[in-house]
Amino acid sequence: MTQPFGVSRRRFLKSVALGAGAVSVPAALTGCFGDDDDDDRDLTVFVFGHGVASGDPLADAVIIWTRVTPDNANGTEAKVAWVVARDEAMTDVVASGTEYTDATRDFTVKVDVTGLQPGTTYYYQFAGKDSAASPVGRTKTLPAGAVDRVTMAVCSCSNYPAGFFNVYNAMATADADVVLHLGDYIYEYGSNEYPNPDAQGRQPEPVQEILTLEQYRARYAQYRSDVDLQAVHQSKPFICVWDDHELANDTYKDGAQNHSDDEGDFIARRDAAHQAYHEWLPIRTGADRGKIYRSFDFGNLLSLHMADTRMLARDKPLSYGDYADSQGNIDIAGFSAALADSSRTLLGAEQQQQLLGDMIDSTATWQVLGQQVLMGRIMIPVELLAALGEIQAMLEAGVDASAKQAEVAQLLGELATLKATDPTNPRLTSVAPYNLDAWDGYFPAREEVLRRAQLLNKNLVVLAGDTHNAWASELYVADDSGNVLRDQGSVGVEFATSSVTSPGFETYVGFGDNVQLQAGFEGAVTSLVDDLKFLNAKSRGFMLVEFTQQKAQCQWLFVDTIASKAFNLNTAKTLVTRPGKGQRKLADA
Repeated sequence: MTQPFGVSRRRFLKSVALGAGAVSVPAALTGCFGDDDDDDRDLTVFVFGHGVASGDPLADAVIIWTRVTPDNANGTEAKVAWVVARDEAMTDVVASGTEYTDATRDFTVKVDVTGLQPGTTYYYQFAGKDSAASPVGRTKTLPAGAVDRVTMAVCSCSNYPAGFFNVYNAMATADADVVLHLGDYIYEYGSNEYPNPDAQGRQPEPVQEILTLEQYRARYAQYRSDVDLQAVHQSKPFICVWDDHELANDTYKDGAQNHSDDEGDFIARRDAAHQAYHEWLPIRTGADRGKIYRSFDFGNLLSLHMADTRMLARDKPLSYGDYADSQGNIDIAGFSAALADSSRTLLGAEQQQQLLGDMIDSTATWQVLGQQVLMGRIMIPVELLAALGEIQAMLEAGVDASAKQAEVAQLLGELATLKATDPTNPRLTSVAPYNLDAWDGYFPAREEVLRRAQLLNKNLVVLAGDTHNAWASELYVADDSGNVLRDQGSVGVEFATSSVTSPGFETYVGFGDNVQLQAGFEGAVTSLVDDLKFLNAKSRGFMLVEFTQQKAQCQWLFVDTIASKAFNLNTAKTLVTRPGKGQRKLADA
């Protein structure tokens, strides 16, 4: 079993007891223990130190979760009672029971509560036989039948040492039916690696990069000890997918950028990461922990398809460096052939077939794809791409990049002016994908999804995370040569969320807190990228995405700081799209 590294068990248990206050145990919970004879079991006394959570709601079921911390290091098994009720006082009980947990599950408890009513708010709580009790959690089942409105709070990229989880604090009180977490729930890095240095009081535990099951469990334990993360889990059901940092940076199906041979077997590390994820997140766990793609129906209003674009089947991303000669000249023909290679996969055949089949079968107004990386086409001038690559190389080498960052700011201004005065200039028409790690690097996979949505006349909304910046794009199909067919109309739109704490372009491009430079960067990039309609390149926050039969609306909400616990929340942008061919464009609300 795990506890925060570097924290004594006695101190941890004392802190939990002091922080919990007086939590009463309802009669429904004490009754769960009945007269069971557990004399043949080595049961341990425990406390609830990591809050409660719920997730993967259906119209008639939901997962409820907690974790217990044994009061001694030799605790072998814990018996935990649970109850679900229609009221917060836990008197109108609809389901109850007991579960045993032990070190093989890191003392986590996950119950799939069934037989519930659609579109209904429920409360749940856990307890031990010795009167230890968890907080009361609130959850909600999915609606069924005719549905007028659904609101989702959407987030990603929560790096503990980057700052306080103020975004989670704001989400806990947001008016949303469900939270979508699009990945990077934890980060694998050691102390002072990313960011460098750690924020004060936010050193990751353990302090080294995590590689083993014990270490992944310890990292989750630290994150789930955060009061703001506990608050949002306690208040709303989550629907989650992983991205790369739940394992290692830039993960693909059989490797990762942040994994080397001297760190052990990659598959063993991947399996450990998968196990810890399923232990600590309120997600349904099947026979194969590696398969987390699944769909959720919100009545006749929307079908939500959660996809894994990262760990399951992704081929290794392309790299411009692999097609460059010693002078830096790119083999355009070779690179283009690789980009168009239909055998390179992002979703894998099985997942892609399931996704497209679910879209075909759904008659809901909206088809919503919840996944990790940008689907919108972020094609930028080649000279800008090269300059950004130089900045990245300098930052990775620990070299001062401020002069190059200033050059890029000037270059952006030149290119934006050229776009307004001479849009067919070769400096603008010679473009390449900005991020080969996104759907831009897996051209055939993206086109298969977009073309099928167009053929079926579906109203597609894609939700993305990963980049630490906020984006909104219109989505158009392209032909086999890569020519975008905008005259056929937009297939759908993409709303991409910023991060909970991880830094964005402000550190990479170097404009920091300079509002004027930020606005110049955002304006230039938005003008240069044809289908991009909104970019916020600095702020930390989340999205509130509201669906009705008449429109889908996205609000980007940002906190003004993650450096202190005191913060303000503001709505920076609101965009809408409407269903129906010819209407699937972005407009200000």
